[in-house]
Amino acid sequence: MRDESTKQAAQEYLAARLTEEDQIYEEKHNMAMAVAGSPLVWKGVKDAIFEKCREWNAVTQEETLTCKETAIGDLRVWCSARSKQMTVHYDSKKLLITVKNAGRLEHEKDVILHIQGYRTGSDRGDRNVHLVRNEQPVNIDMLIVGELRVLTGLSRQRGT
Repeated sequence: MRDESTKQAAQEYLAARLTEEDQIYEEKHNMAMAVAGSPLVWKGVKDAIFEKCREWNAVTQEETLTCKETAIGDLRVWCSARSKQMTVHYDSKKLLITVKNAGRLEHEKDVILHIQGYRTGSDRGDRNVHLVRNEQPVNIDMLIVGELRVLTGLSRQRGT
């Protein structure tokens, strides 16, 4: 006579092992996607910052914001009206983008964005890469506008 508790325990063991193997597979392939896609993500962030600075200056009809890429590849955005700067640094080894904004209040921390791979569909090969902050996907355009607002002395959001 078979013992049902042994059968159930063995099935639980198999399910846990498969779940663990799936998790290891996902982590490995998400990391590979993040490493492979991180230069493209960084290029997208740089392009978005340059574009937002151009838009800002077009509206103000002056060079309120000056955006330059440094010799080491960081971006520096200078606000001429307040003599403050924002630095955006890409760490390809840690898959991080850090935004340091001198316009922020002293107690406010730097913005740290993680580059992560993720699964996009039911097929194991369906993957993409995105920026994450506090475990949430980042809308880079909104983040940049908020940081430029702070750099220029405005509140992070309109109307506050």
